[in-house]
Amino acid sequence: MASFIVEGGHRLSGEIVPQGAKNEALQILCAVLLTSEPVTVHKIPDIRDVNKLIDLLDAMGVRVERLEEETYRFCAENVNVAYLETNEYKDKAASLRGSTMILGPLLARFGKARLPKPGGDKIGRRRLDTHFLGFKKLGARFDYDKEDFFYSVDASNLRGTYMLLDEASVTGTANILMASVLAKGKTTIYNAACEPYIQQLCKMLNRMGANIRGVGSNLLEIEGVESLGGTTHTMLPDMIEIGSFIGLAAMTGSELTIKDARIDQLGIIPTIFRRLGIQMEFRDADICIPAQQHYEAEKFIDGSILTIADAIWPGFTPDLLSIALVVATQGRGTVLIHQKMFESRLFFTDKLIDMGAQIILCDPHRATVIGLDKQQPLRGIKMTSPDIRAGVALLIAALSAEGESHIFNVEQIDRGYQYIDKRLNALGAKITRIDD
Repeated sequence: MASFIVEGGHRLSGEIVPQGAKNEALQILCAVLLTSEPVTVHKIPDIRDVNKLIDLLDAMGVRVERLEEETYRFCAENVNVAYLETNEYKDKAASLRGSTMILGPLLARFGKARLPKPGGDKIGRRRLDTHFLGFKKLGARFDYDKEDFFYSVDASNLRGTYMLLDEASVTGTANILMASVLAKGKTTIYNAACEPYIQQLCKMLNRMGANIRGVGSNLLEIEGVESLGGTTHTMLPDMIEIGSFIGLAAMTGSELTIKDARIDQLGIIPTIFRRLGIQMEFRDADICIPAQQHYEAEKFIDGSILTIADAIWPGFTPDLLSIALVVATQGRGTVLIHQKMFESRLFFTDKLIDMGAQIILCDPHRATVIGLDKQQPLRGIKMTSPDIRAGVALLIAALSAEGESHIFNVEQIDRGYQYIDKRLNALGAKITRIDD
């Protein structure tokens, strides 16, 4: 198990380029199963979750070619559907939450699929009902083996229909969308997720020959087609990494420039960090953050304390609430963090409290953060990363703290952030990786 030894208290300086978007990559890579023709994808991040999915596709019979450091060509001409019956498939798919999104493409193209109960972050209940209810609306039949933890789905005759999703699930929308593009007739998906990653998937599928209307809205209309062709796709920069770098700059008093950030695709993210008091300037596609000794959270118009809550797009993404929380610990003022979607995501605050942060965990969904205004620096401790986003929040806290911190289980961070120690060390951080 790898760990980081972090020497805190150093200011960072320079430019950093965000990786390709992790959450987009997991959808786009599964979409290559929809065609027998080659698909070339640029800006694929070199992270554990994405690499596991590429390995799974390769084991299923997809021809995988690495053309450049961040560019791959995939050809799913000879997919081995029988592989889904093997123990190896069960082990590989169960270790990765993103494996859920192979279901839609497999059902659309081959009429059947199997999936073990997937892994992923331990951040509370992450049900798959939206996926399966959507598949059933399209005419699929599924069975769940409670002893073997396996979902089996038969979809030999998918037909378009109208559906109102019970929640605007990003992965659920992506899965149903991919199943619909080859179904007979018209499919209407209402209450669809409309994140930039879903928009990217829709644009890619349309380039492949799909007929999807309403891209960017929560009402998608899909006219089924007979087959899809190949294409080339370039992924967006990772908005979660961009938000993490904004928070890192504020916490460490650093002057950073985030290059090629596609500001037009960040939605409300810059606004939320500005409400926390963080200054930034947009220069073309770059975000420039000056060194700030202090930053102060806004209050609402009536004088009440700022509340930052997650919401479906175009609201604030839940993946950045951990970063907003840790930033608030060293700002001026009090902030209420409200994590609505996952009931276990705020439990990492006990590590921040041990570091000297003033946080009241009101319940599993809400935490009140009393900012220290950098008058009382956090102190280094030993801690364990519980999930990807909390792990990076703790890393940011450690980089701002006095003394040395030891962060265990950094494989969680590696699942979502490529070479994070090397990239931050190049800016002046002091992070040592220990591989046990």
